[in-house]
Amino acid sequence: MDVEKKGGRNYLTWTDEMDEAMMNVFVEHYNRGDRAQNGWKPHVYTAIVKNVRAKCNVDITKENVMSRCKTIDRHYVNVSKMLSTSGFGWDWIHNKLMVDSEDVWRNYVKANKDAACYRHKVIKFWDSISLVFSKDHATETGARTAGESAAEMAAENVNNINTDSAATSSTQTGEEQKRKRYRSDDSIASMLGEKLDNFTSAYKADIAQVAPPEKPSSPEEILDALNAIVGLDDDGLLAAYDFLIADDRKFKALMALPERMKKKWILKQINQ
Repeated sequence: MDVEKKGGRNYLTWTDEMDEAMMNVFVEHYNRGDRAQNGWKPHVYTAIVKNVRAKCNVDITKENVMSRCKTIDRHYVNVSKMLSTSGFGWDWIHNKLMVDSEDVWRNYVKANKDAACYRHKVIKFWDSISLVFSKDHATETGARTAGESAAEMAAENVNNINTDSAATSSTQTGEEQKRKRYRSDDSIASMLGEKLDNFTSAYKADIAQVAPPEKPSSPEEILDALNAIVGLDDDGLLAAYDFLIADDRKFKALMALPERMKKKWILKQINQ
């Protein structure tokens, strides 16, 4: 395990071998239906930790896995957005973006400054990533500034193991605990409700400024894509069409997949 200590914190560097061991487990459990609406079931993370330890001889924790997932999820959102834009494609041989021209790239980065790091970035296991991480990110898009994204990119492939938090959380005094017990449920609910309202208002304002809505895919685009899937019969095509016309994010996820996986993926979606 490659561990570096900085400022009282340990940092774990993820390797391609570790990513592969993690993604293999994710795909296996995705196919089993072990992904709930609010995230993965707990035993999935346990299986990943066990597999990475066995395959890579690395002592990791569930927190390391969840931190790595946040990094990969961010890549999925950013790259999928580019792949849904005219002039971009995916190079399956070299595991990176293909861009039609430098003008296409310059214009895109001008409007999306936090995408600059992806010009020659290698992202392995994209087929597994686009399968496992395909979900609705509508509530997340636009919530980060370019500066925040750049700061996160600087720590790429790094997971933070905070060794200082346990001692801090245990220093609560008896008097503090008593005050917490005396606080009524109504006052807590009122406080949380007010904070949530304030956050929602600010968030909607940010979304309106940072993330203009993307143009949805046309019915013709969806139909053409489904007709190109080898082995998809008329009943399957119609069911998939009804499913994708109502969820443009799912259509973008379908288009990001390699051809060999599209039929299997779409059948799984319409049969759920």
